[in-house]
This record gives sequence, structure tokens and C-alpha cells, in this order.
Amino acid sequence: MHRRHLMGEIKRIMLATDGSEYSRGAEREAMFIASSCGIDVTVMQVLEVNPEFETEGQAQVELMEFRARDHFDRIRECCTHQNVECGSVIRRTNKPYEAIIEEAKRLEVDVIIMGRRGRTGLRKILMGSVTERVIAYAPCKVLIVPKDAEIRGEQILIATDGSEHARLAEAEAISMAKRCDKVRNLIAMCVARTQDRKKWAEENVERVRKLGEAQGLKVTPLAVVGRPYHEIVEAASREDADFIVVGRIGRTGLRRILMGSVSEKIVALAPCSVLIIR
Repeated sequence: MHRRHLMGEIKRIMLATDGSEYSRGAEREAMFIASSCGIDVTVMQVLEVNPEFETEGQAQVELMEFRARDHFDRIRECCTHQNVECGSVIRRTNKPYEAIIEEAKRLEVDVIIMGRRGRTGLRKILMGSVTERVIAYAPCKVLIVPKDAEIRGEQILIATDGSEHARLAEAEAISMAKRCDKVRNLIAMCVARTQDRKKWAEENVERVRKLGEAQGLKVTPLAVVGRPYHEIVEAASREDADFIVVGRIGRTGLRRILMGSVSEKIVALAPCSVLIIR
């Protein structure tokens, strides 16, 4: 049950699934968190159709909806076994991310949980996938879970660059480690792109180390030189991290996000789950 303490007091969660194998990890974690916290889960699936297709391909749309409801039934059965109440929402739209954001706002959810496509889908992810746009506009935290990942809550890696949004991620990660005594390693990582910036990176992780120390936590500082997303993903794999916490840049940075920011590349390539803090 330690994931309950790790995620803190959560009142509402929404699982956004596409019914594919890539959503399995997200579905598993959503049900576990809901069961652990004693809360309901809303399962949402968006049928991506444009108005013309919906008119001319009605039979195909109805088949898509039938499959979505069949998938919901399987999830609901799993929820029943874990004593979790499960609601479902199906939306038809040609802008799936907008539907997910609208529903998250309507339900006032604390976390949106989504799966992630395989690493071979990196090009699609970095050019503006549904997941990416949800991250950009979500009114809450977003948890991205690869299909085979499991959140053990033992190893947390904070990816920071000292920015305002990164500092929110730092505070969240420290709070998570404080809540959960299962966390045995909290790593604060900052990557300098050039050698002459390494001192800046060292100062950033030392600042986070002191923040953790003030809360009675041991934080391992890690400052390196290289490509930020590559070094962070490599460190997560090397340290067997099961959780990376990153900040999200503001909406004004959407163009940068959709062209492949550091956070988006981490989400695309990380071997573990990624929690994006707004």
C-alpha cells in the first residue's frame, strides 16, 4: 500500500486509455492507486473521428464504440475484484487531447494517468501526440506509465534545471519521499550541456540536497555534462529508478514542447514512469 503514501492525498483520478497494450501499465497503476486510496476511478476513451467520417462511416464508428465499451467492461470487472468503483466516459472528437482536458477539468481530477507508446514511436511523440498535448494543457499532474512499468516507490529521480517549474517538481519529489518510508534513494539530477556550465549544475543539485536534508531526507546529488534527456534516461536505467519527477514548462512554451523539449524526450524514452508536475 506504500504507493498510497507516495502519491499523497488523492481524491479523484482519471485514466485515459486507448484500449491498446500500451495502456496496460497505466490501467494497472490507476486501479492500484484507486484501491489503495479508497477512491473511484473514471476511465475515459476518446474515439478519434472527424465529422465527415462520423457521417459517412457510421458503421465503423459504432464498431469502435462497441470495442471501447467491451474494454470498459473488462476494466470494470478488474476494478470490482479490487473493490474500486469505476465510471466510464466515451467521447467522439477529432481533437482527443481537448476532450481529455475538458473532462479532467469537469471532474476536478488530481491526476491524469496515461500509457505510453513504445520507443519506436518517438518521432510521433515528439511531433505532437495526444499524450504530449495533454501534458501541455492538463490542469493537474500527469502520470505517464509504460506498459511494463511498476511504481514501487523505492527509487525517485528528480530532474531539475533550477527553473520555476523544476522547483515545483523538486518540492513534489521531496514531499513524496517524506510521505513514504519505502523510498530508499532520492536522486537530484541536473545536466549541464557544456563543461563550463557544470558548476551551475552542481549548485542546483546541492541546493536540492539541502532542501531534502532540511526535511530529514538523504538526497544524492548528481551533476553531469551531456545531453539532458539522454543523461537523465541513462541515469534512471542505471540506478533502476521506478519514478522520474519533472516540471512542465508553461503553456507559452507549447511550440517548444511540440518540437521535443527535454521533458517530452524523457517521457518518450524513460524506462520507468514519469510524473509531470504543473
